[in-house]
Amino acid sequence: MPSPSPAPFAGSGNLAEQLVRLTRRMHRAQKRHLEQLDIAFTPAQSRLLRIVDHYHGTPPRMADLAERLEVVPRAVTTLVDALEANGSVRRVPDPANRRVVRIELTDTGRRALRALRSARRAAAEEILAPLTAEQREVFGDLLSALVDGPGGHH
Repeated sequence: MPSPSPAPFAGSGNLAEQLVRLTRRMHRAQKRHLEQLDIAFTPAQSRLLRIVDHYHGTPPRMADLAERLEVVPRAVTTLVDALEANGSVRRVPDPANRRVVRIELTDTGRRALRALRSARRAAAEEILAPLTAEQREVFGDLLSALVDGPGGHH
């Protein structure tokens, strides 16, 4: 017998707004840190770089990226075009099927990814600065429960 769903929380509308505001604040802080490094990537481009990096060994196909990003393949083409233009990724042929194109990070893309991660950590430190170590731990546990819980994505 499935467990009953929790009763709706009256303040969930406010929590939803706070989550959106926190996400926007995080993006703004990350963007500021990236600007200090003279790096400009859209959130979608940053996400694509992170996804490509997670494919160790065989670079992903465009279709793999579209599926992971939950977008139409044409949107991936646009993202890859922009990242290829700035030297962050390159298209490579699939050795097993000439019609398939795979996407791999370049050295420039790996450096950009390190800078993106550094900017993200700095932005998080900035935002979390008012919290005590104990509050950060509790907040991290709560976020993990939400991210890793039913329907969550890793």
